[in-house]
Amino acid sequence: MISGKVWKFGDDINTDLMLPGAVMSKTEAEQARAVFAANRPGWIDQMKPGDVLVAGRNFGMGSNRPASRSLRNIGIGFLLAESINGLFFRNSVNFGFVAVECPGCFAAFEEGDTAELDLDRWKVVNPRTGATLAPPPVPDQLMSLMRGGGVYPMLERQGLIAPRA
Repeated sequence: MISGKVWKFGDDINTDLMLPGAVMSKTEAEQARAVFAANRPGWIDQMKPGDVLVAGRNFGMGSNRPASRSLRNIGIGFLLAESINGLFFRNSVNFGFVAVECPGCFAAFEEGDTAELDLDRWKVVNPRTGATLAPPPVPDQLMSLMRGGGVYPMLERQGLIAPRA
């Protein structure tokens, strides 16, 4: 079970909002400070590690930039969205960020609620209201990569690439 405080974002949240072009050549720490600065100034100082994003349709639309890495780096516990853009989802797998499509999630939570995600039972709960949702399961191999840190840590563990310095 993973749980955290909910921050809500609407439909069509673009990867540019999570990883603006102006910081693409900066360090990952500098990139993290820019997450959602354009649409929610000061949010990065309000959120806490383990917090959760609940979003509408087409979360992560836009370019193939590694925005999911920035969300992982700031400590977001997981993402629930009505639908997730395919490129963003694949980057979430590659960078070890738990992202789950969950129809009905946007209406089931208010900002500040707690979201609970049970990946063994594929169940999402809002403890405040008792609302319970059943997201479609992510294939085991992909979820294993998301929960295990992503592709590079897996390749390191298997001895296929040298550990990152």
